[in-house]
Amino acid sequence: MAGSSSGIVAGLTAAALVTIGVLTYRAQATVPAELAAPHTSGSPTVSTSKAPRDRRNPAALPAGSGTGERVVYSLDDDRVWLVGAGDRILRTYRVAPSTVDPAPGSYTVTSRSGSATGSDGIPVEHVVRFTSMDSVVIGFSAAVDGSTPRPDPGVPTGGIRQSRMDGDALWEFATIGEDVVVIR
Repeated sequence: MAGSSSGIVAGLTAAALVTIGVLTYRAQATVPAELAAPHTSGSPTVSTSKAPRDRRNPAALPAGSGTGERVVYSLDDDRVWLVGAGDRILRTYRVAPSTVDPAPGSYTVTSRSGSATGSDGIPVEHVVRFTSMDSVVIGFSAAVDGSTPRPDPGVPTGGIRQSRMDGDALWEFATIGEDVVVIR
């Protein structure tokens, strides 16, 4: 009897997880336009051209990446900076980019999910979304298996993948309304 009840519990748990994954995917795909669009009021001043880099220290925060507390994401460097008060770098790390890039500019975190299934079908955690492009929701996430593979360029995806440790740090830092600055 104990074996059959544990099988039922396992089946119900699996069904619940699939349902949560489907609902999370639907929620990602239907972020309202006003939440997905870049914000303009109170946003950090950001250069739309390539931000100058310190050639001796590639992890240094690029000039022209805004001011104040924010997440900075460099499209060209595939790097994220978590920036605290006084432009203090709290953490910086490399990421695996999505196939759909956000336009350079200022955004805010619009939604978050503790766990979901990525648009590539991989289970992810600590999803932090900030915009969408061509109906593809864009945000940061960490694969539950810890992988950061390059996505298939033929499949439009918006998941900017990071390690689980970096994903934990971003999750703690980037709450709803936090600034996200995208630079070249």
